[in-house]
Amino acid sequence: MRWRRLTNARGRVWMRIMSSKASKKVRIYSYPKCSTCRDALRFLQAHEIAHDVRDIIETPPSVPELECALRALGDRKKLFNTSGQQYRELGIAEKLKSMTDSEALALLSRTGKLVKRPFVLIERGKDSVPVLVGFKEDEWKQALLD
Repeated sequence: MRWRRLTNARGRVWMRIMSSKASKKVRIYSYPKCSTCRDALRFLQAHEIAHDVRDIIETPPSVPELECALRALGDRKKLFNTSGQQYRELGIAEKLKSMTDSEALALLSRTGKLVKRPFVLIERGKDSVPVLVGFKEDEWKQALLD
């Protein structure tokens, strides 16, 4: 948000001008102990992008949100936190080969630590919901600032 000073016949009036960034609804699922998530949150704050933060462990993305992400990304493996401890301990890499998309998304919706983070949904209208997974500043600038 930016403030702009306008003058009328009575004197000065201050008005709050919403930037075009404010028209986007940004929902970010993050993990407080994750440094990449903290970097992503700093990016949003630095660029004055309004956002709704959800703890990915307490409230993982829903199956419909994950389905939307799968459609956008095209590869369900991109939704998984492949470097995470639980991913390795549970042997998800092997299990993923025999899982259906529905089974994989159900698993992700139950176990937030398996989801690649930060996980971001950007709503720009009824039909458009871009998705960001992980934090790559160039991708974020393109998706959120253009």
